[in-house]
Amino acid sequence: MTTPNILASVDLGSNSFRLQICEVHPNSQLKVIDSFKEMVRFAGGLDEQKNLDEASQKRALECLARFGERLKGFQPEQVRAVATNTFRVAKNITDFVPRAEAALGFPIEIIAGREEARLIYTGVVHTLPPKGDKMLVIDIGGGSTEFVIGSELQPALTESLPLGCVTYSMRFFSNKISQKDFQAAITAARNEIQRIGKMMKRSGWDIAIGTSGSAKAIRDVLAAENPQTHDITYEGMKKIADKIIQAGSVKKARFSGMKSDRIEVFAGGLSVMMAAFEELGIEKMTVTDAALRDGVFYDLIGRQINEDMRDQTTKEFQQRYHASPNQGKRVAAAAQKFMESICHALNAPVQELSYWQQYINWAGMLHEIGIDIAHTGYHKHSAYILEHADMPGFSRKEQHTLSLLVLGHRGDIRKMVDLVDDQMMWFAILSLRLATLFCRARMPLELPPYTQLRSDNGNGFILRISQNWLNEHPLINGALGYESEQWQKVDIPFSVQPQ
Repeated sequence: MTTPNILASVDLGSNSFRLQICEVHPNSQLKVIDSFKEMVRFAGGLDEQKNLDEASQKRALECLARFGERLKGFQPEQVRAVATNTFRVAKNITDFVPRAEAALGFPIEIIAGREEARLIYTGVVHTLPPKGDKMLVIDIGGGSTEFVIGSELQPALTESLPLGCVTYSMRFFSNKISQKDFQAAITAARNEIQRIGKMMKRSGWDIAIGTSGSAKAIRDVLAAENPQTHDITYEGMKKIADKIIQAGSVKKARFSGMKSDRIEVFAGGLSVMMAAFEELGIEKMTVTDAALRDGVFYDLIGRQINEDMRDQTTKEFQQRYHASPNQGKRVAAAAQKFMESICHALNAPVQELSYWQQYINWAGMLHEIGIDIAHTGYHKHSAYILEHADMPGFSRKEQHTLSLLVLGHRGDIRKMVDLVDDQMMWFAILSLRLATLFCRARMPLELPPYTQLRSDNGNGFILRISQNWLNEHPLINGALGYESEQWQKVDIPFSVQPQ
């Protein structure tokens, strides 16, 4: 078993998979004690239908198994594995992820593009303090490119576009490279960047910073060609492109500053970077070694010291959609009490209860955000927002879980039958439904002593509650009768047992 101050991040990119292990020192300083990188070329396994072929899956699973061997002895709270663009776009990824998690030994979070951008920026801002300068950060990955602008700990703008060194190399540079190929790649990338260009230029920046493999490879080649060069410039990139075109391939150009594992994907990354310089009017770019994995570490540290980005996002969503924080707190607190009661009765593991209590809290705080769209069927609007919105700190799987909880918290329970396949999810949905039922008056409400939610020998649920209290709250008493009818529809008996 490893010590608690040892953390690990797993970055499953479209080009390479990385495992980094760090020791956390006082003041959240990180010391790298081990790192592994494998060029899996995951995006290279996508066919025209966006399905991953068997060869790419095999390479990925073998790599993850090796990572898993190194991570033996780590606790779940010490490891965070994030997956990026290829995991987002692959049509058959749902079948692959369980195999990947089994090989690694830890859950894998598929993060949205803007969440990837936020984590990249988090890594940059913690390792390269801006000193008040507004930064434009560009990270060219294997399948996507992230653009971020910010000067504080949290970014002001985050964008992710489907431009990658692997995908562009495969699309435009699979044969002998010509001037026409380079121009086609740059034009295609500029067309994508144009979508965000006006907004980015309106915001403005003081310095441009490149991160990750493509930016570092371009910098290294430029430095090898001209030792006085420390930054990336358009003129420098143009000379590199001309040399590649003249030679006909990156390999034949024989760049002394290029690592062998970058040769196959260098032209794609170079064309995307040139397009970014052209479209955004960038004059020069500094390169930092900070990357997504660093942001994952600092985000993980924040969760351990109760500075969880997910809590901040929850508060921001309440404000954005004008949801009552007080009502959210009431519902969340009541739902957590019901969930705790039933889990204790079933002797559920403490870790599992803690896991679901977290989701119940977020769901309770956010269950009414859809009211800002329409009161009728607001739970459906809330669920849609939670499923599809950019929510910094949350993975797609976490958003899906929240969406299901909120969708099920009111209305006909039959809609959840084909969506829920986990017993604990049913417990959480019932807890949230009861909480909203008891808190419907939107006023402080104390549940009577000895109120308990219990399992009826695995055949359903029993709510034990004071008969006198029910007599004093006839509306809630009537609503509990309706709730009992709802659970009968899905063959999960729910009854009230007055005390």
